[in-house]
Amino acid sequence: MQRQIITIDEALCTGCGDCIPGCPEGALQVIDGKARLVSDLFCDGLGACIGHCPTGAMRVEGREALLYDEKRVMREHIMPKGHNVIKAHLQHLLDHGEDGYLAEALECFREAGIPAPLDGGPSHAAVAGHGGGGCPGSKTMAFGSVAGGASPSGGVLDAPSELTQWPVQLHLVSPLVSYFKGSDLLLAADCTAFAVGDFHNRFLRGKSLAVACPKLDSGIDIYIEKLAAMIDEGGLNTITALVMEVPCCNGLMTIVQRAFQASSRKVPVKKIVIGVKGDTLSEAWVEL
Repeated sequence: MQRQIITIDEALCTGCGDCIPGCPEGALQVIDGKARLVSDLFCDGLGACIGHCPTGAMRVEGREALLYDEKRVMREHIMPKGHNVIKAHLQHLLDHGEDGYLAEALECFREAGIPAPLDGGPSHAAVAGHGGGGCPGSKTMAFGSVAGGASPSGGVLDAPSELTQWPVQLHLVSPLVSYFKGSDLLLAADCTAFAVGDFHNRFLRGKSLAVACPKLDSGIDIYIEKLAAMIDEGGLNTITALVMEVPCCNGLMTIVQRAFQASSRKVPVKKIVIGVKGDTLSEAWVEL
């Protein structure tokens, strides 16, 4: 399938860094005086960084995307760019909790018989000074559900969070992060969490999460591509589409259907319809 990836013309890039805040995934950094894409894995190809480039050095390039191969990326794109880019890429994987990809990256150095900045075990101190760029609120995290605890008033929390990851907005998530692999995805329309009083307990428990609004969000084609990648390459187990009863919310099922048609793997899909008062109107597995 086609993936949209940012490319940078080094001849035009001045290293001003104006693009860095425009990358919500933290995939861009200025290294050795040039903007660098330090991780294909976390580039969603939306091009938010392009509007901040004063020299026109950035563009979105569409190309056929294979199953993400950390070793291939290291050998072909990261290692040839030198020590600083290598360190930044390894720190990027570390910051996003991608321990599996980090182990594969380090294996490249062992196979080549050369030392790696993080060899001997992942450590923030080993690559100090090379944190990720972009918005910290979009940094990928997998942290497990909250088991309970004390409220600010000292009482016991009756409804602990069942959220196990961050971010959750479909534009911001990477389809290939580890917490989607083998997971049951809850694809929820934005309004459902506000309509359902016990949303976490009834629908989120034990599931990964992505949220979207099919009426107000732009880039619906990107949503379809991402969801297809999550099915084929991310290894989703099932998809539960949680929608409101209002007609515009049916667009979420259209996204699921088009992603399903674009994917080679087929996974079970459930549709749950929520009323405006928070009651469940229907719940069924569907054929697409």
